Parts: sequence; C-alpha cells; structure tokens
Amino acid sequence: MDAVGRLRGICLALPEAEERETWGKPTFRVAGKIFAMPRDRDGRPAVWFKAPKGSQAVLLAADPARFYAPPYVGPKGWVGMMLAPAPDWDEVGALVARSYRLVAPRRLAALVAE
Repeated sequence: MDAVGRLRGICLALPEAEERETWGKPTFRVAGKIFAMPRDRDGRPAVWFKAPKGSQAVLLAADPARFYAPPYVGPKGWVGMMLAPAPDWDEVGALVARSYRLVAPRRLAALVAE
C-alpha cells in the first residue's frame, strides 16, 4: 500500500471522518473541518496536520528532516511531516489523531484516546 493509502486508512478509521477532494487533492475532515491533508514535498509524500500551540516549533526543532512548516497553513501552527522513506506509522497515527481531536466536536474528540 502506498503512503497516501495507508494515511487514508488511519484517517478514515476515526469517528465520522470523511474524505473530500479540495484543491485537486484529498483532504480528511470531521464535521466539515480539515484535520489532515496528504501532500507532496520535493516529489515525496507528506501529510499536513493541525498541531496544538507551540508544537510546531518543537517538532521542527526535533527533526527538521521530517517535519516542516507547510505553506498557507504553517503560520497557523500546522505541521508537515514527510511520509518517505519509512515513517513510523504509529507516530503518524498519533499526530493525526491529535489533529482530529483539535478540530472534532467534543463528543467525537472524546472517543479518540490521547
């Protein structure tokens, strides 16, 4: 399975998550709000996700080869994460789930463990 397919499985396993094409690419949403967007960076697969205040700086400092501030949404604290060559899919799942909890209605966010 390719990286976007694996990411799709992680995203759509979350309660009431849906996939919708926006800007010619898939986006993953809950209650109409985007929580993850697969993208390419330098020809390699990546994902953009929402992060709590201050997390972007921590992730970028910890591993600038894997994490970056994406265009457009980076100034709002979103984080880009490379999905190649070999991501830790447990980490991807945890970061996507955290993004989901940040945008989901409380009743849905409460269903997803931290």
